[in-house]
Amino acid sequence: MGYSEVKFPKDALFLVTGGAGFIGSNLCEAILKLGFRVRCLDDLSTGKQANVDLLSANPNYEFVKGDIKDFDTCMAACKGVDYVLNQAAWGSVPRSIEMPLFYCANNIQGTLNMMEAARQNGVKKFVYASSSSVYGDEPNLPKTEGREGNLLSPYALTKRCDEEWAKQYTRHYGLPTVGLRYFNVFGRRQDPNGAYAAVIPKFIKQLLAGERPTINGDGRQSRDFTYIENVIEANLKAAASGDDANGEAFNVAFGGREYLIDIYHSLTKALGVDVEPIFGPDRKGDIKHSNADISKARRLLGYNPEYDFARGLNEAIQWYKDNL
Repeated sequence: MGYSEVKFPKDALFLVTGGAGFIGSNLCEAILKLGFRVRCLDDLSTGKQANVDLLSANPNYEFVKGDIKDFDTCMAACKGVDYVLNQAAWGSVPRSIEMPLFYCANNIQGTLNMMEAARQNGVKKFVYASSSSVYGDEPNLPKTEGREGNLLSPYALTKRCDEEWAKQYTRHYGLPTVGLRYFNVFGRRQDPNGAYAAVIPKFIKQLLAGERPTINGDGRQSRDFTYIENVIEANLKAAASGDDANGEAFNVAFGGREYLIDIYHSLTKALGVDVEPIFGPDRKGDIKHSNADISKARRLLGYNPEYDFARGLNEAIQWYKDNL
């Protein structure tokens, strides 16, 4: 894997917040396979007990049920930790429009609690999940760090705030922070259920069940879909990065561009079904096109994603066939 050679002290302890979720559980699993210790912090509001149970037999794995909105919980979780990979947040642009106060408390105050706890506990590197949504209505492609537009949702605002707080914590308090702007992550263990489910697992589940999926809009919106293995690589390389990455935020993607309608037809072909989609209204707060320039992450993190969209999609389809 692209991260197997990353160097950490042999007894390193990683704290993964949101570690029972899709991205967090994959991070926990990868770190354990590399032979390091993992403490998972999750309140199971969106994470899954099944993702904890999957790893609980490993003696290097510790699960702490707790909420990042509680500062004392964050302090206890950071005790003795070398690296924090902060994934704990609520996603979904449409849901954030419905629940702005909760998103502020959870995604901004919760992340700030974690930064302060990491600072007080002498954490070596604080890596946190940001989002491509911070680019807002900036029309140019590819999306390049330092060229952001007007924010289009409370979710995007929470991620921009996290980035600004991280800069302050690096500048004033000496906490080495690295932000990762995820672009449409997909892969094993991503939840296909619910009104706010991500599009790829949701389509796969519906097509396997013989249902007609709904595409929001005309299907001509494009995304830089990013397979989970690339995200694991980015997190571990960010944790091991030099001082020149501190206080910075980086695009994490493959650097490709896929149209939703093409993805839909790729899925029907791969699953051997012939089902026409339903076209629904555009989702509020969504951007039309998304494609990342990943040259900054290549330069400062050594990020070199191995999984293009087709390879990742094949692996994801097989996982859902085996597990749904």
